[in-house]
Amino acid sequence: MLKTKYKMLTIVALAFLMLIGCYYLYKFKVASIDRLSIDRVQAPFTKVESVETVKSSYDLIVVGTDPEGIMAAVSGARNGLKVLLLEGRDRDILGGLMTLGGLNTLDLNYSPNQPWYYRYLHKSKFLNEGLFQEWFDQVEGSSVDTHTAANVFYQMIKQEQNIDLLMHVQKMEPILQQSGENMQLTGLAITKPDGATEKVEAKVVIDASQDADIAAASGVPYSIGRQDIGEGKAKMAATLVFRMDHVTNEAWRNFKGLEGLGLDSTSIWGFGDARKYPPSDPNKVKIRSLNIGRENNETILFNTMQIYGVDPLDPESVARGMEVGKKEAPLIVDYLKKTYPEFANMNYAGTASELYIRESRHIYGEYRLTLADVLENRDKWDAIAYGSYDVDIQSINYSDVGTIMLSPMQYGVPFRSLVPLKVDGLLVVGRSASFDTIPHGSARVIPLGMATAEAAGAAASLAISNDMTVRELSQSTKLISKLRKKLVKQGMDLTYEKFDQPAYMKHKDYKGLVTAASMYMTSGSYSNEAWDLDGTMSIGRYLNKLRTLKKAHPDQFPGFPDGAVKDMKDLLTGPLTLEQAGYMLALTAGLDTTRETALKDLVSRGWISEEIIGQMLNVEELTNGDTYMMFYDILKNGFGIVYE
Repeated sequence: MLKTKYKMLTIVALAFLMLIGCYYLYKFKVASIDRLSIDRVQAPFTKVESVETVKSSYDLIVVGTDPEGIMAAVSGARNGLKVLLLEGRDRDILGGLMTLGGLNTLDLNYSPNQPWYYRYLHKSKFLNEGLFQEWFDQVEGSSVDTHTAANVFYQMIKQEQNIDLLMHVQKMEPILQQSGENMQLTGLAITKPDGATEKVEAKVVIDASQDADIAAASGVPYSIGRQDIGEGKAKMAATLVFRMDHVTNEAWRNFKGLEGLGLDSTSIWGFGDARKYPPSDPNKVKIRSLNIGRENNETILFNTMQIYGVDPLDPESVARGMEVGKKEAPLIVDYLKKTYPEFANMNYAGTASELYIRESRHIYGEYRLTLADVLENRDKWDAIAYGSYDVDIQSINYSDVGTIMLSPMQYGVPFRSLVPLKVDGLLVVGRSASFDTIPHGSARVIPLGMATAEAAGAAASLAISNDMTVRELSQSTKLISKLRKKLVKQGMDLTYEKFDQPAYMKHKDYKGLVTAASMYMTSGSYSNEAWDLDGTMSIGRYLNKLRTLKKAHPDQFPGFPDGAVKDMKDLLTGPLTLEQAGYMLALTAGLDTTRETALKDLVSRGWISEEIIGQMLNVEELTNGDTYMMFYDILKNGFGIVYE
């Protein structure tokens, strides 16, 4: 009887707890209806003060006060280093691209496994966490108020007694000395705001400038833009963020429920039809769908304008890009007000003070992140950060719509990608680290840069305490393991999650897919299903693929495929046969051959294997995957080039 009574009491207690739980879940759900309203007031910018006296030597110098530089400095200081943080641009606040460039909507790296209850708490689990999470917990959400962001960055710096901050540095030059086969960076010669020059020694320098300026000046090898896929002159679109005001809570709620629109309390994404905006000069500017970030003073920021032809390493070109953007911004606002009722009562409120540049230098480091790494969601033995953001390749001209290459689940960024070749005593963090141009479309995002910067600061401390260079550290499995443990202890999450690998990796033509995608021939889009490996390849499309192959590898493919189709203009949309594919490929490779003998010539040279041909299901109608495998074969067997 007593047992039955206790059993009944237990059941009642559990039922009561379930009711309480359901009530609070319901309360969270109901509360979310009005989570579109904010009642915050925008704080003024905290005045940023520079150190009065710069010491002659520091353990660590960090260059740049973009988010990556701030995290590197804070991490170094918390790991016991004396740090000098330098800003070489004419800036009065911290945060760079995010605050002065107005890029207030964050490209976040979500964990592939989200705790089920997070959605009721309106939270998300991010990869890495650590200092990024510490900062994120003090700002508004997926989009941040630029004043809040800048002030939190400054607060994090001011809390560290080991950091000296110097703004408005007029000039910085590396101090180098020969050390074996490499140069050793031993410090920087700086010209201070008052014009005085001073040499400052450092055991390690972290280059967190947007364009890896210190690394380039030190002699670190690098590629520019899409140079590594044969498009050295191509320049990814730049953006000038602009503002609209009079965005009340009621105005924000008016966006709720619109078709094709994403919305939370601080961000809006969508309005795909906005692409129909008629630009004043299509050769210079256009807009894409709208990315909108909300601030605390009834203003919103638009990351939507695309400005073409801006050379990020030419100050005059950047200035011209700013002028193009400033002239176009009010025209875009007028169009939005006339086209969408939701914007009708809002007004143009100016632009950001800096241009948003997405891509410039890519250094060559001890490891270069490849697209294959991202395609396969690879972990790395020395992973010090993880990414999962879409591989987003922005357009380079008006007729180019850009590409979402794929959406990874989780890939590791190795510490070696921060360690440049040729120069010791230096680490590079941010968008100019050692990433190939295609995976850079994901790895360039600010939160991932903040994570790599935190790792760089901790690594500098570990290298110094072990009396070794950061390059020597990068080669030690024992010390990298110690670095990873140190990062986890200070709040980072370096867990490689469990998840199913994407279906495309199981396809028989997967190696060809890696080859084609690495040369920017194909994409999987957000769904990772647009590769269309089993789709039919037309003669015309194959011709374009060969032109891309030739562009990526001009030395290996000096010939021209066009001669094979000069009398076939009416047939370019038709299916591609193996014979025709072999002939066009052989001509591109510079072989003197005929349509009838070309494939035999490629096979006899060992450039195309019988195995690849044997896997083709229909030689009279090749698939996309069939042709990509031919590219894989000829690059590997003919020239020793493998994308992996």
